[in-house]
Amino acid sequence: MLQKIAIFGVGLIGGSFALALKNAGAAGHVVGVGRSRASLERALALGIIDEIATSAADAVRGADLVLLAAPVAQTGAILRAIEPALEAGTVVTDAGSTKSDVVQAARAALGNKIGQFVPGHPIAGSESNGPDAALPRLYAGKKVVIAALPENDERSLALVANAWRQCGAVIYRLSPERHDQVFAAVSHLPHLLAYALVDDIANKANADLLFQYAASGFRDFTRIAGSSPEMWRDITLANRSAMLAELDSYIAQLQRMRGMLAAGDGPALEAVFANARQAREKWIAAIESGTGTTAPQGGQQ
Repeated sequence: MLQKIAIFGVGLIGGSFALALKNAGAAGHVVGVGRSRASLERALALGIIDEIATSAADAVRGADLVLLAAPVAQTGAILRAIEPALEAGTVVTDAGSTKSDVVQAARAALGNKIGQFVPGHPIAGSESNGPDAALPRLYAGKKVVIAALPENDERSLALVANAWRQCGAVIYRLSPERHDQVFAAVSHLPHLLAYALVDDIANKANADLLFQYAASGFRDFTRIAGSSPEMWRDITLANRSAMLAELDSYIAQLQRMRGMLAAGDGPALEAVFANARQAREKWIAAIESGTGTTAPQGGQQ
């Protein structure tokens, strides 16, 4: 039982964390912090939190665990605000989609208290935002990456890992740098592509006509373009180096396929399509069989 938890950001990610822990009987008192009073009051009404903090410092005093579920660009400011009130037994973690920038901000803000910060990233979400989007089973069966720091002790790591396990999650370990490389490819780039396609269509002179005939394929491909623009602006900029590398690779692939199309090379196009289909089916089969939750040796806890 975590007697007191402070959550910065009570929307989909932070709110679902609170609801999952409450449902598991693992959370005593949950204090919410955020920029929007309306969101905090809604979270209180929904039973996500038990109290709205009067200040960041008050929120973390006496807390067993603090979760930062705000956009990653806010990490440094939040940590600077709570550092003076951060007690020795309190562990801080985050849910940010990038890790190298978060670790850099944490080191600058926390100084010799850096060991109390355990970087994390739940691999779950939705295009919906706000407290009403929070789901008690959002993390059930989902991966959570812990990007442990050399300064983290076993107690702090265990506390964060156990909290996520109470939410139903499976714990994985990656370094902050490796984390950012991986998610640039499989998460951050797809979001950028979805936003780019919808923006391109929206800016065409015949956009109304095009959207009128867009159907399930367009909807499925662009679903993630309904996510928070602020959050994805911060993620894209925070992981800029890895994103540029992945974007360059993708542009090169598109150029190759453009050449196939211009040349009328049907067999070459079909080979790309077939390879992609086979890879996707293998990935889906692994997830459905449960083997998709098995990490490489040493990667899972």
